Formats: sequence, C-alpha cells, structure tokens
Amino acid sequence: MYDFSAFAHAATWVSLLTLTFMEIVLGIDNIIFISIVVNRLAKESQARGRTIGLLLALLFRIGLLLSISWIASLRTPLFTINIPDMVNNFGVTGRDLILLAGGLFLMYKSTTEIHTKLQGEEDDESMGGGNASMMSIIAQIVVIDIVFSFDSILTAVGLVDNVLVMIAAVICAMCIMLAFSGVVANFVNNNPTIKMLALSFLIMIGFMLVMEAAHKEVEKGYLYFAMAFSLTVEILNLRLRKKVKPVHLRDSKYD
Repeated sequence: MYDFSAFAHAATWVSLLTLTFMEIVLGIDNIIFISIVVNRLAKESQARGRTIGLLLALLFRIGLLLSISWIASLRTPLFTINIPDMVNNFGVTGRDLILLAGGLFLMYKSTTEIHTKLQGEEDDESMGGGNASMMSIIAQIVVIDIVFSFDSILTAVGLVDNVLVMIAAVICAMCIMLAFSGVVANFVNNNPTIKMLALSFLIMIGFMLVMEAAHKEVEKGYLYFAMAFSLTVEILNLRLRKKVKPVHLRDSKYD
C-alpha cells in the first residue's frame, strides 16, 4: 500500500529534511500557544500538559495524513453566498469553516490572555498557583491543534507526494519540538515582554486564518519576517536590560 522503497533514494531524504524543517517552523506557533495555556495549570502539571498537547498534535497530523482524500473534499463548497459586485458566488467550504472558527478562537484567547496579564491576575499562577483543570486546558489545545494541523498538512501535501515521507517528517519534527518545548515555555513565561509579543503574534496568526477563510490569501513569508524581526529586536532589548541593570544597582549602592 505504501512505497517504502522511496527511502532508498537521496531525493527522498532531502524532501524529508526539508519537510521536517517546515513542520518545525509551522509548529512554533502551536508550541507558543500550548506554553501559554498550560501556564494556567499547577507548576507540577505544566510539563505533562505540554507533552499531552504536542502528542495530540502528532496524532491529529498523522490521522489527517492518512485521510488525504477527506482533506481534499474539504475544499468542495458546502454552500454558496451571493455577494453583490462579485463575478462568482462565494463558496463556503469545510476548510473555510474550520479556519474561521480556529482564527476567531485564537484571537479571542490571545486577547483575553493579554487582558489578564495587564490586569495582573496571573501573578499567582506564574508562581505555580494555577487552578485551571487539565481537561479544560486540553480542550483548548485540541481546538488549536486541529486548526494548526490543517495548515501543517496542507503544506506537506504541497511539498511531498509520499505519505510515508510526510508521516516521518511529522514524527521527527514533533520529537524535536517535544525536546525543546520546555525551554521555549520557560523562556516565554519568564520574560513578560516576550510573552506579550508571543500573544500579539498569535493574534496576527488568528487574523490570517480568518482572512484565509474569506479566501483572501495572506503571504505567510511577510508574517514570519515581521515576527522574526520583532523577536530579534526584543532579544536585543533583553540583552541591553541585563547590561544596564547591574549599572543601576552599582550606582544605588553609592547613593
């Protein structure tokens, strides 16, 4: 049923490495969301929450890869909407509804997280006093995993036509993300400005999903460039603050 002989060719391994890299890039936003959401859990449960979230993402991706024909059917219009001044009617597909729901949820969740942070309501949670239930956190992760899995799988289908290569790339990428998810989570949660920047990124991604649901394609390269540039500037600011802080402390000793 599946062609394992493809792995005997060098081109297959090049495709595997390329696709693995793309899956990691596309999975960063998923890791950020999971890291922020599981911060609502008690300190001792956060690592388990991240692991469960990423394993669910892996299962969703593999399941979707094994149902490529069903994914293709999601591009078939379920119904059409007559919009004035449009040459063709607006066909609403299953993919559009999934992207719309996921985008709106991501924007809502990120906005409420920013509001909570500005209100200072998360201080106790950051010290390990989170009181959210594991089931509620997992439910939120499942919603976003489904949306991000579609984005990931559609990219994989566009790059490679061998399902086994796609599955191998997804597994490799997820293993790498599992290994570094704790580092990413600690970095985001221990730096409030980075966390705020990450939440802003998630709002941008949610808006992009809503635009795609409206059949307005957004060039993701521009979005990722803006995110990388903003992150670079903020990292430089963090380094600057570390250098300036000792100076202030030294001056205060002589006051």
